[in-house]
Amino acid sequence: MIQPYYMNRELSWINFNERVLEEAEDPNVPLLEQLSFSAIYQSNLDEFVQVRIGTMLDRKKSDPKKRDGRSGMKPKEQLDAMLARIGALIPRKDRAYFHTMSQLRDYGIEHVDFTETSADEKAYLEQYFKREVKPLLSPIVIDKGQPFPFLRNKQIYIAVHLASKNGVKLGIIPSLGQTGRVIRLGRDGRFILREDLIMHFAPQAFKGHKVLDSAILRVTRSGVITYSESAPDEYTDFRNVMEELIQRRSKREAVRLQMNSALAPEVMEYLLKKLDLKKKQLFFEETPLDLSFVYKLQEFNDSAELRFPPEKPQNRRDISPKKPMMAQIASHDLLLSYPYESISPFLRLLDEAALDPDVASIKITLYRVASNSRVVEALCQAAENGKDVLVLVELRARFDEENNIGWAKRLQDAGCTVIYGPHTLKVHSKLLLISRRTENGVEYITQVGTGNYNEKTSRIYTDLCLMTANPVIAEDARHVFDALSTDSLVEHSNALLVAPLCLRSHLLSMLEEEIRHAKNGEEAYFAAKINSISDKGLMDKLCEASQAGVKIELCVRGICCLKPGVEGYTDNIRIVSIVGRYLEHSRIYIFGTKERRKVYISSADFMTRNTVHRVEVAAPLLDAKLREQAVSLVQLCLSDNTKARIGQPDGTFLHCTPETGDKAINAQEMQYEKAAKAAGAKK
Repeated sequence: MIQPYYMNRELSWINFNERVLEEAEDPNVPLLEQLSFSAIYQSNLDEFVQVRIGTMLDRKKSDPKKRDGRSGMKPKEQLDAMLARIGALIPRKDRAYFHTMSQLRDYGIEHVDFTETSADEKAYLEQYFKREVKPLLSPIVIDKGQPFPFLRNKQIYIAVHLASKNGVKLGIIPSLGQTGRVIRLGRDGRFILREDLIMHFAPQAFKGHKVLDSAILRVTRSGVITYSESAPDEYTDFRNVMEELIQRRSKREAVRLQMNSALAPEVMEYLLKKLDLKKKQLFFEETPLDLSFVYKLQEFNDSAELRFPPEKPQNRRDISPKKPMMAQIASHDLLLSYPYESISPFLRLLDEAALDPDVASIKITLYRVASNSRVVEALCQAAENGKDVLVLVELRARFDEENNIGWAKRLQDAGCTVIYGPHTLKVHSKLLLISRRTENGVEYITQVGTGNYNEKTSRIYTDLCLMTANPVIAEDARHVFDALSTDSLVEHSNALLVAPLCLRSHLLSMLEEEIRHAKNGEEAYFAAKINSISDKGLMDKLCEASQAGVKIELCVRGICCLKPGVEGYTDNIRIVSIVGRYLEHSRIYIFGTKERRKVYISSADFMTRNTVHRVEVAAPLLDAKLREQAVSLVQLCLSDNTKARIGQPDGTFLHCTPETGDKAINAQEMQYEKAAKAAGAKK
């Protein structure tokens, strides 16, 4: 049954990405940061098109009549709505980019077309093309006698319409990827893009042909790969299976065609036919078709006003740099808050464990790691020092599969025991268990996080890292690793909530407890800070709780399939979404009022893929001080009136602005100020 408080997942995601685009339009955001948000918007959309458009096209073929359980829409209806919304946002994205670039002219940064260059610049560019570009080009001519080439995913090409008496004749020139894409004109910040230069001089690549017109194009291919189709047998390493699947994905069907301008109608028809695309999958865009080059522009001007103020992750004063981390954790639980606080204490813990002769084993789950990972290096060093190191590497971390395959090989070569987990479930948990021999027997340090073991993202994602010596949590963590090592699932736990069998049921049970309190006339409360919510069972229970009188507050960054404030259903639910300088990534669950409050941090969002189809872990905050720290963080996010968007009963989000006389609250800035003050630093 379709409920009035449901929102279609795909359209909700597009609404989220629109909130990212709003940051590119915000005059209060520094200009180079505006460009970064434009690039993030496009990068997000690329992945959405690869995965969600690809999935919906597959679903349209395999099960065209199956309706979405939240909106009741069939695959074709969803696909049409998704493509229409994507197309509708293109003019806004184009306006945002060109408006920002127009303002950057005052700082010497200017994106120019060849026709806008001076005579001297034209002469320079012609020589540059002949010397640096043309020798590397591989132009081809396609007509009736030649096969249409394979256009690689998200690569830029120049399509040239050539005169022909016998149907369509087309020239194709690859634009050589991203290397040297930004061509500076002199010492200032004026620049032209390589693809624009190639398109201008394209006639030189097709001598003997009459060039009628040209355009820049970019093809996006489906990123969907089905693991179940390639289940390994007892003789096959899953790593080899994944390598084969990655190769297969690179050749999947086209799902979108972007162009900067149209060619003749017959050429457009020819392109769509060869790529097996419909007209609704063709998008014309005025901005460069790949905006990733904008990060290069950071080098063109060092004016402070063009960037966010520099903010350095703080070192906690209550964490001694001289005292061993394991001893400090043994004395009391620690909760780090990234990016406001440094990841260094966690990295120190790993380094100490690798060197400590009393540490017997280290077990960890890896989903995504940094390119030069200190985490991986510490694990390798531990194995080389004779420790028993067990590493679960999730090879199915989407678009990080190749990186993780490489890390798995590196870890295995160093002597680590590498496992891949259950074949049918992704392992998304962030869990570490260190076992250490002492005079009193084996003692444990357990770490549970909300985000990846990635030093780079710890500076731009908001995440929490719990480090504890609690033996009950350690025992549960040990059961998790035992299950992962033996291809089984945790069916019972005492402290940790472990998906897929011991998390969702406990969440529902604790919500039910709040409902009972509300029905008894007592104050009842639930709050959560999560990335996404789409799990129907949890949404139904939240609706039931709202109807019973439970006060519910949610901070949801991305997909939000739950509509707040729907009369008679979700009247007592308030939803806030924050999109700002940092990517909100921490997951926190708060059950009950202060006197009976239970607080958990987790790797799991309220999505079926997390609660039912992945191995996830939620850890209780047993220390009252840490509970208050997490609750204060959520309450601050809920009070944001600068970067917050407030959920509406129709599923949209409206940008919040301070009322006249109210103090402006930017939760991210205030968290940094709080961390800096606690560290004794001056901002």
